[in-house]
Amino acid sequence: MNISYNWLKQFLKIDWEAKDTAELLTDLGLEVEGISHYETVKGGLKGIVVGHVLTCEQHPNADRLKLTTVDIGLEKPVQIVCGAPNVAKGQNVPVATIGTVLYTKEGESWKIKKGKIRGEESHGMICAEDELGIGESHDGIMVLDDSLTPGTPMAEVVEIESDEVFEIGLTPNRADAMSHYGVARDLKAGLKQKEVEKELITPSTSNFNITDRSLKMDVLVEDNSLAPRYCGVTLSNLIVQPSPSWLKNRLKAIGLNPVNNIVDATNYVLHEMGQPLHAFDADRIFGKKIVVKTLPKGTKFMTLDGIERELHEEDLMICDGEKPMCIAGVFGGINTGVTENTKSIFLESAYFDPVSIRKTAKRHGLNTDASFRFERGIDIENVEYSLKRAAMLIKEIAGGDITSDIVDLYPNKKDNYQVFLSFDKIDKLIGQNIPRDTIKSILASLEIKVKNVTESGMGLVIPSYRVDVQREVDVIEEILRVYGYNNIAFGDKLNASIAPISKFEDYNLQYVIGDLLAARGFHEIMTNSLTSPDYVDLIEELKHEQSVTILNPLSTDLSTMRQSMLLNGLETISYNINRKSRNLRFFEFGKTYHQYSDGHVEDKHLSLFVTGNRNSTGWASPAKPTDFFFFKSVVENILNRLGILDINTKPIESTIFSEGLTFTCKKKKVVHFGVVNKSLIKQFDIKQEVLYADFNWDNIIELVPKSEIKFNPIPKYPEVKRDLALLIDERVGFKEIHDIAFQTERNLLKKVNLFDVYTGDKLPQGKKSYAVSFTLLDEKSTLTDKQIDKIMSKLQQKYTTELGAELR
Repeated sequence: MNISYNWLKQFLKIDWEAKDTAELLTDLGLEVEGISHYETVKGGLKGIVVGHVLTCEQHPNADRLKLTTVDIGLEKPVQIVCGAPNVAKGQNVPVATIGTVLYTKEGESWKIKKGKIRGEESHGMICAEDELGIGESHDGIMVLDDSLTPGTPMAEVVEIESDEVFEIGLTPNRADAMSHYGVARDLKAGLKQKEVEKELITPSTSNFNITDRSLKMDVLVEDNSLAPRYCGVTLSNLIVQPSPSWLKNRLKAIGLNPVNNIVDATNYVLHEMGQPLHAFDADRIFGKKIVVKTLPKGTKFMTLDGIERELHEEDLMICDGEKPMCIAGVFGGINTGVTENTKSIFLESAYFDPVSIRKTAKRHGLNTDASFRFERGIDIENVEYSLKRAAMLIKEIAGGDITSDIVDLYPNKKDNYQVFLSFDKIDKLIGQNIPRDTIKSILASLEIKVKNVTESGMGLVIPSYRVDVQREVDVIEEILRVYGYNNIAFGDKLNASIAPISKFEDYNLQYVIGDLLAARGFHEIMTNSLTSPDYVDLIEELKHEQSVTILNPLSTDLSTMRQSMLLNGLETISYNINRKSRNLRFFEFGKTYHQYSDGHVEDKHLSLFVTGNRNSTGWASPAKPTDFFFFKSVVENILNRLGILDINTKPIESTIFSEGLTFTCKKKKVVHFGVVNKSLIKQFDIKQEVLYADFNWDNIIELVPKSEIKFNPIPKYPEVKRDLALLIDERVGFKEIHDIAFQTERNLLKKVNLFDVYTGDKLPQGKKSYAVSFTLLDEKSTLTDKQIDKIMSKLQQKYTTELGAELR
């Protein structure tokens, strides 16, 4: 937001340097991000002087050029070649001397240099109005008053206004400071705290008079919740023309382009008082009737920018007797705006519901000065005053008469917020005792009224323009920012409390697993929880009716909360593969979001993604693709590290995977993982196999055993390994062999490992060979051959009985 210092000084007669004022504004919470210098004439006419043409003759080598000698106040006159048709002997003219910098309309600079034009030297330039930037004419050179002395700087002849413009980074809550008057009001409070008393000058509307009542407009507001207050008045016999210089300069200083005196007046009051206004051409209002209402969905409406928009059923519109004229609080229509032929207007000033305006502006992709203010909440008590202010200004600069009473529809007057402020709460939050008289003085400077005072605190009434101050802490923040954050002293003592934290807290477990995965070569990713609604169609298990949609999305591609972690991960994989990074291992802790009949649900997840090779290619280690079993080992490592050991396994039932497993524990799903379907990864232009695991982190938190870690000494006695080569049916899996082994021998058996699998035509039909090793250990003594043989015999017998296994 740009604030003109000259404009600011109309409300506060302050003579501070702009830099000092900027520092105070920043201390008050209105952070000044930069100060720029503005001049009504760019360059300030530096190097431009008054010259007197002594001679003017035809250029010997050019028909359209003149050779002049000009007195510019130096010892000797200078020779200048000029192409203007109206240059003549005896004229006083503006001369750009050697080294002067001039500017084009586009703002590009160029320097006057000594040179030769068609063989004759030229020591400067006699300028036209547009070349100096003080007019539009280029018909010829500018002829000055004869009384001016040669050599007089043009900056003394032409009135040039200089200004300092503050660029303020306004926070969204400070709707009260979105105007020059609002900034001045805050500045006054800051000055008072520095013992600089300044009166806040408010533009007077006491001379507002109705000339006659010849142009009445009937106004109807159909929904007072969308337009709690609506004011309007008509003005007639207007002359639409360019605005006076002072008004143009004010608008140009803050980066606005002047349009005409009517539009400029409404923009001026907008930036002066913070109240948006809109002027309708009264002759284009059908039936002399204004209706504030919503229209059916799909209604077509063309805005001022020439774009036809399709209205939503919740868009509030300003209509006449037969058609919409304006999107309320956002953008005007093309058919009812002020033109050079306008003679009378209906001037609107209103308070619209901030939420409604915000939704409408987002739906149509519009961001105007008016919507910017309405969205954040303007002062409802300022509506009528600003209307009078604008009407008087228009009458001053465009002539005309005020030809109706003010229509003011304000059926439900809003009461100001009341807050009780505790003295103890002030001291506790600020951390320093501020004198009670200082607090009262600050509140008075902020126009916060003290209703009553007790020993414990004060009852306060908050002014209507402070829509962000509604709680006790908000008032304390106001006191602190005016008192000055820099005035709060730091104590010599630092107090801190240490809370007992369990190592089984969610974030601690995330750190543990994050470190484990990082050690296995995984990189953590953080993807956006917002995603495209079209992604739901890619996975059969996802449902549109379960999508959580955003009311005011930034774009259609980011309008829905994700139902699965998979699709964001595939986006990331595709992004990296397209940049020649093909061997990827990712993990992400995040949430998914669903909408069910009984409410919204957030689920925590840990997702893993692996694709490409397990290792880099080297002379001693050829590349080996990542496979399902490597991925399974990673999943099992995570569960083992968390102490979740009692796992049940079953084949996966999901359209996401072409093959995979589901792990459960105590009837709760822990993780499902496997190879992602090719049809799905094809949607992301991925041509290599992708493995994906989805851990239900909420269930994992519940299942993690809360026992303390126990340590056992390293066994003193040797372990023994024995192997069995088993001929078994193809349907038998290693898990069955593993489980039977530990059911048979619980004490001495420590490990079972599958080290070879053989299938081929040398084996009977439907059979396969498993080579399995068994590790035995007695932690109290050395195992004997008799013990070992007994165990192996039991194992062999069990495999024969339960699996029909044979020794090869």
